[in-house]
Amino acid sequence: MSSVATLIRRIDGIVAGGVATAASLALAIAVASSFWQVLGRFLFHTPASWSEALTRLALVWMVLLGISVALRKGALVAIDLAREATTGGLRRSIEAVTLVSCLIMFATLFWFGIATAQRVQMQEMAGLEISMAWGYAAIPVGSLFAALGAIVHFIQSGKETAQ
Repeated sequence: MSSVATLIRRIDGIVAGGVATAASLALAIAVASSFWQVLGRFLFHTPASWSEALTRLALVWMVLLGISVALRKGALVAIDLAREATTGGLRRSIEAVTLVSCLIMFATLFWFGIATAQRVQMQEMAGLEISMAWGYAAIPVGSLFAALGAIVHFIQSGKETAQ
């Protein structure tokens, strides 16, 4: 278990920085394209046809990548009442059930995200003229990173509980 946990933590350490940077970049793109949309619409009276679609796409990627960052840090809403009211093995059992539930949800998102991305790959996003699959690809990609973040958080919280 220790070598597997170490391997997962190493992979997460490499990936987490890239995912956080990508989510931050997606936020910056969303802000810039929204700002351009407002300038174009109200200052120049010629709104850009691409900026709303780009903002939407960037926000989807930001959220689905950001989930993994939040999970890794344990920042999402958890079953705090049950967790804080328990100690030892019972607390760890609650954390394990939570992890399994999250992993089932992420596996479902991954599966249906791939199916949806394949289904819409021939459609184009209005304004951007790129495949809609680029938007829907955020679902399986984000769910993979979220699963990794949840596993790493479970491992780290187990070490804290043991100490």
